Amino acid sequence: MTDSLSAIRADAQTDHADTGSGIRAVLLDLDGTLLDTIPDLAVAVNAMRTDLGLPTLPQDLIATYVGKGAEDLVQRSLDSGLEAEHQADAARQAEGLALFQTHYARVNGEQALPYPGVLDGLAALQAAGLKLAVVTNKPTAFTLPLLERTGLTHWFEVIVSGDTCPRKKPDPMPLQHACDLLGIAPGEAVMIGDSVNDALSARAAGMPVLILPYGYNEGHDVATLDADAVIPSMEAIAGWISQRSGHPK
Repeated sequence: MTDSLSAIRADAQTDHADTGSGIRAVLLDLDGTLLDTIPDLAVAVNAMRTDLGLPTLPQDLIATYVGKGAEDLVQRSLDSGLEAEHQADAARQAEGLALFQTHYARVNGEQALPYPGVLDGLAALQAAGLKLAVVTNKPTAFTLPLLERTGLTHWFEVIVSGDTCPRKKPDPMPLQHACDLLGIAPGEAVMIGDSVNDALSARAAGMPVLILPYGYNEGHDVATLDADAVIPSMEAIAGWISQRSGHPK
């Protein structure tokens, strides 16, 4: 696979120091890990439902539908509270997806904010000489404007979106593709995320995974995930990597 598959490299590349732990790169999820995007997503979902003559949903409920891409978010939002025989068919889902995408393109990034500690955490990782990449299930058309509008683009050498590869997380393919673009083996990266998709994709790719507790794990406790550690904030990740130096996983 090549950069033409929507993965973006930064224009400027820098030399990267050896962290001493065998980890040379950090792959980061976007929604629920770097940015709180629920307010914008909820606006778009409810605008879609209003267009379709459906009542709006609580933002907290919509948050439990986030994590597996726009198609899954729309399907679950349309089917919310309905018995199986009344759930949206393929045509209804396609209509809903088109409406959602139109509304989300309008509001994407308006209310999204980095979580506390994210900017300091990214600075610490970069100062440690680690390569940084985003690996998200969000489509490229939404990922790139969101990173630009929130001022995060410059941190990342590679951006892999939900339509970059034929398969999304929890498949390992997007993580493996990011590693290929960074010029490293999967075992030389650590995945940072907030959900079961991040944990499963990292395990399948053969890399350690750290989970942040404040994100969108579909309403489930992150303590149940198969992760190397649950880290309280982005600021603590560089320390975890440093402490891991010389100690096999």
